[in-house]
Amino acid sequence: MASIAVVGAGVTGLVTAIGCARAGHRVTVLDRGRIPNPASTSYDQHRALRVLHPGDPDASRRSAESRRRWLELESLLRTRIFRPVGVVTACTPDELDLTLDTAAAVGLPVAAVPSRDLPPVVFPAGTSGALDPLAGALLADRFLRAASAWLAEHPMVELRPGCPVAGVDDNRVVLADGTAHAVDVVMVAAGPWSTDLVGPPVVLHRQTMIYLRPPERLARWWASAPGVGRIGADRRAWLLPPGDGTLLKISSDVVCREVATTGDPDTAPWVDRLLAEPILADLAEYTVVAVRDCHYASDPVTAGPVLARVRPSVWSRPACGGSGFSSAPLVAEEVLGAVMKVDA
Repeated sequence: MASIAVVGAGVTGLVTAIGCARAGHRVTVLDRGRIPNPASTSYDQHRALRVLHPGDPDASRRSAESRRRWLELESLLRTRIFRPVGVVTACTPDELDLTLDTAAAVGLPVAAVPSRDLPPVVFPAGTSGALDPLAGALLADRFLRAASAWLAEHPMVELRPGCPVAGVDDNRVVLADGTAHAVDVVMVAAGPWSTDLVGPPVVLHRQTMIYLRPPERLARWWASAPGVGRIGADRRAWLLPPGDGTLLKISSDVVCREVATTGDPDTAPWVDRLLAEPILADLAEYTVVAVRDCHYASDPVTAGPVLARVRPSVWSRPACGGSGFSSAPLVAEEVLGAVMKVDA
């Protein structure tokens, strides 16, 4: 049996804690706020889980495995956390051929969908859709609450909310009050702030998201609608449909920008920019309910997500956007593999 300290009670931290506890290890979860923490990067109504990655069979297989693990977590927690509504990707004719070829190579049941089948959504000129029916929406805040409740009842787990961490050394966590705790493995998953504790260096991004309520005349259509991606003027926008207590969410990479800190909000001009994107037909009929900025970190070289073993016993996973949520079970599995080696 190993002892594991998980710093940060977001999605990666909680999934890692569940995996380690189920494997028989003693786990302490520390967060500077509440558990779950509404201020955490991963706290949101819903996040997309894409399975198909056109042109990338390996990534598609990994996403399919991640989906399988999410369904296992759903069964474990006895809480619905995945809405299998599918995701439609806007494609040119050439992109559609590539998408269908990738699906065939991986064995995914992807189908072409004419844009006229989704009339409330604005498709870029010359594109149609490719529906990935295995994709959908993860009910993010519902999972965080259910995972926290499960961990709170587990005899091998201690949850420590309101417990900021000041430093992390090999096999040791130092709290803000100066006390130190020896452990076998540390997983730092404290959002973009992970890099302040242990590194590695990352690029910090801020993205604005808008939550909408559809007009009453479209409420029934949206209740069974899929997510849609690669829309908008530059084909960098996406949406997640409402349902199971969530609102319709839209965003675009055109409102994603590099920032130096998570403070100093600059939301206003980016909201106007996002609302100007051609995402929804008859946008004036929709009601803006909320606006939120989220932050995520990326590798300064690859621009991709970061999972680093910064010391022999210390792992770091800064928050890395929507893909970070959907891939959390795979990250947890890699960390658990390292724990098993320590315990061997």
